[in-house]
Amino acid sequence: MKVLIVSDTHGKDEKLEEAVMRETPFDYLIHCGDVEGREFFIEALAECPCTIVSGNNDFFSDLQREAEIELEGHRILVTHGHYYGVSMDIYGLVDEAKSRNVQIVMFGHTHKPMAEIRDGVLVINPGSLSYPRQEGRKPSYAVMEIEEGKEPEVELRFLSR
Repeated sequence: MKVLIVSDTHGKDEKLEEAVMRETPFDYLIHCGDVEGREFFIEALAECPCTIVSGNNDFFSDLQREAEIELEGHRILVTHGHYYGVSMDIYGLVDEAKSRNVQIVMFGHTHKPMAEIRDGVLVINPGSLSYPRQEGRKPSYAVMEIEEGKEPEVELRFLSR
């Protein structure tokens, strides 16, 4: 199963459209928050099942604060991350994932892409397609290949500015 993971699009649709077109076909889309009112557009654009959570800029949103989903036998926690202090450190988020028996946690908020294993938990931040903050400041997202009984494979991908 191919999963497209994005975050922090902040209502700017051009780069999101570019990532979707580049990665089509995919089976599932996860958005880690700060969609700024564009959830219906994202769902229509993806044309597949989606999980979208609210971020700190999703004022008056009906989106859920976080979601626990299961894909191909892997338990996943999706959150924006601001309630876990991810701007300072991700250990609180990793501890939360472990306490829920979750193998994968996905978050946004920092606008800095990462994919690594911390304390046995696969931690993924796709970065931001609209306002990247990492060195080089290229818009980023992640693609995860996930199958039951196998370790997920994650690749961070970048668009040109």
